[in-house]
Amino acid sequence: MRNARVALSCSLPNTGISEMVRASRTRCYRGGILTDEGFALAEVSEHLEAPGAVIWVDLCQPDLSDLARLADELGLHELAVEDAITLQQRPKLDRYPDHLFLSAYAVGFDPVTALATTSEIAAFVTERAFVTVHDDENADLDAIVARWDSAPDLARNGVAFLLHGLLDVLVDGYFDAVEALDQGIEELEDLLFLPRADQATVQRRSYELRKSLVVLRRVILPMREVVNTLLRRDLHLQMERMGPYFQDVYDHVLRVMEWTDSLRDLATSILEANLAIQGNRLNVITKKVTGYAAIIAVPTAVTGFYGQNIPYPGFGQIDGFYASTAVIIGLSGLLFVLFKRNDWI
Repeated sequence: MRNARVALSCSLPNTGISEMVRASRTRCYRGGILTDEGFALAEVSEHLEAPGAVIWVDLCQPDLSDLARLADELGLHELAVEDAITLQQRPKLDRYPDHLFLSAYAVGFDPVTALATTSEIAAFVTERAFVTVHDDENADLDAIVARWDSAPDLARNGVAFLLHGLLDVLVDGYFDAVEALDQGIEELEDLLFLPRADQATVQRRSYELRKSLVVLRRVILPMREVVNTLLRRDLHLQMERMGPYFQDVYDHVLRVMEWTDSLRDLATSILEANLAIQGNRLNVITKKVTGYAAIIAVPTAVTGFYGQNIPYPGFGQIDGFYASTAVIIGLSGLLFVLFKRNDWI
């Protein structure tokens, strides 16, 4: 097998399928065996004429005219073509008379910024053709191709095999992102209970993680219905052998969905715990300040009493100074001991 990435030109001839301005990858299977790859889009019809041939075409940032010509060649519905060009769909699986249209997302996670990123990929699923469309030039197609190459014995299942490889790679990416989010939340928990934790960092990190969980859940939740629909027997896919593999993908989607929900609950609990910790710390500070204010009130009261402009016991005598000082020290010390014993300061 040889991997090839073909750069296709932007010229649009009057007949046939135009060569694309963006990089594209193509493959052809016959009887489950990879027979050709890296061929031009103009050769799609030629490959489809061979009995039992199954092709994969990947298009990156195609324009409407380019994709329309391929749609004419494969009989793709105009609404599906419009959705593929727009690439702002929710994850879904649309059924048309002779093909399916899939919209799904690849997910990435940056541990430094704690932000999740998504990259949409659309796919047309016909009886003998599998066409993927995306805008991300850095899409990891090699992972998808490697997944296909790792199970050559399943390639005889045609388009169902190609579709399963795509979904399997996407769902594995969900697991990686959720695992990274789980690690980020554990680190946030450790930071939360540090004696001198930076509250600004904790709050910002908590918000970023919650935001990423919302993004991830918005992508994963509809995939449950997408894969469940693929398990139906009336989609004209070769599901005799691939059915258990799609069921495995469905189970993985459920697991990552449950994991995401539990992490979202945990992130909410961390936010609430952070607010409670701040409230407790504020109460402790208020209690201590109040205790010290009560202690300070003693010398204030004594010195205020002796500051009167009228004669009082010890007025004008050194003994009065000693007496007032002893009262201040004694009462202040007594209050300090009492407050300390009752954990008020």
